Amino acid sequence: MIVVNLLNSFYCLVTLIQNDVAMLKTLRLESVSCVRGGKCLFTNLDLEIKPGTILRISGDNGSGKSSLLRILCGLLPPQAGKVVWGDQLIHEDRDQFHSELIYLGHIPALKADFTAIENLMSLALLSGQSITAGEALRALTAADLADQAHRAIRTLSQGQKQRIALAHAIVNRPALLLLDEPLGALDLKLRRQMQIELKWIQ
Repeated sequence: MIVVNLLNSFYCLVTLIQNDVAMLKTLRLESVSCVRGGKCLFTNLDLEIKPGTILRISGDNGSGKSSLLRILCGLLPPQAGKVVWGDQLIHEDRDQFHSELIYLGHIPALKADFTAIENLMSLALLSGQSITAGEALRALTAADLADQAHRAIRTLSQGQKQRIALAHAIVNRPALLLLDEPLGALDLKLRRQMQIELKWIQ
């Protein structure tokens, strides 16, 4: 199920970014197994993700890609095994671990009545950071959304919402970035552009 490769369209993505937080940290899975609905999706999975790594997780629908991402970010406990961030199990200091990652699922967690800029600034605060409107606008420009910066989220398309969520990752540069099918709602031109941005934040 797990492939290390170049970016494609329908997949999950784990990026461990080289920044001050992550310089000495790796993300490790040790003998991790996952069972959902009585079905074993994977078992005895060992994996080490080092700083500066982009890991592409590909597989058929129902093969466990999203479940693996949820295990990696601590939203789903594994059936067996453990997930280690640096030298700690991820649940030992859950607040600290979550402050160092961004997880983007299928549905972007955006506030419908906020503008794109307001959403980026709000998301930054929730991540323990503070950004200016100018920094938010630069991230939206990188996502080709400068002309939508002051529109309410509820008026935007699903693809535009997805790009705003990706802009959040661009501006915040978390130590750990987990993306669930991040480019699926984008057309080919924008998919290639966002691939470049994702490679840049690496």
